[in-house]
Amino acid sequence: MPKNILNRAYSRQLTKHRKIAVAGVAALGTAALAFSAAPGNTGTVTTGAPATTAQVAATGTVLQNVKGTVTDQLAARNIKLDTLAAQKKAADAATAKQAADAAAKKAAVAAVADKAAQQHVVTAAAGRSTQRLQMQPVAAKTYTNNLDGWIRQSLDIMKSKRIPGSYNGLHRNIMRESSGNPYAINNWDINAVNGIPSKGLLQVIPPTFQAYHVAGTSWNIYDPVANITAAANYAAHRYGSIDNVNSAY
Repeated sequence: MPKNILNRAYSRQLTKHRKIAVAGVAALGTAALAFSAAPGNTGTVTTGAPATTAQVAATGTVLQNVKGTVTDQLAARNIKLDTLAAQKKAADAATAKQAADAAAKKAAVAAVADKAAQQHVVTAAAGRSTQRLQMQPVAAKTYTNNLDGWIRQSLDIMKSKRIPGSYNGLHRNIMRESSGNPYAINNWDINAVNGIPSKGLLQVIPPTFQAYHVAGTSWNIYDPVANITAAANYAAHRYGSIDNVNSAY
């Protein structure tokens, strides 16, 4: 076969192959576009075919959505954990406050009990002290064994028996009647003539001494205190008080 004929035949064959190849490429491109646009396959890129701008955008959107969902879930979980932590903290604080209030109340009750116990001890001690004071015998008052002591002792007895009289009234009459001698006796007056002479500090005759004797004193007419007290008792009944006596009575 001549060479130019062969060249034309090869040329026609090559052109045919190019057309087939171009058609195939176009078909593949159309299929890829159709596939990438199909619902449920958004973002899918066919292996071996270049990704279009829409496919890249769709893929980015999907990733952003996934990232946003995860972030939202983490944020929600953190909020939940924070809420639980705050609730636990509040519960712990309430429990601590209850415990503190209970301890304070217990301490207050204990303080009241302690104060009451202390007051009871003080009251009991005071009661015992008062009782001891009441039980202790009062020390007997002492008097000197002389005219001053006799008059003072008689005045205390007279006061307890409500017999009027003063120290001066007693002393003045004693000095006039006996000069302070408890054993003085009058043997010359009418009483002596009648056989009942006056005796003692205030010169009392025996019948008067016995009639006006004051309980608690001696029955001995020469006893200084008994003689003074009986004479003061007689003078109170007859003259109102020994203080009103200024002469023989």
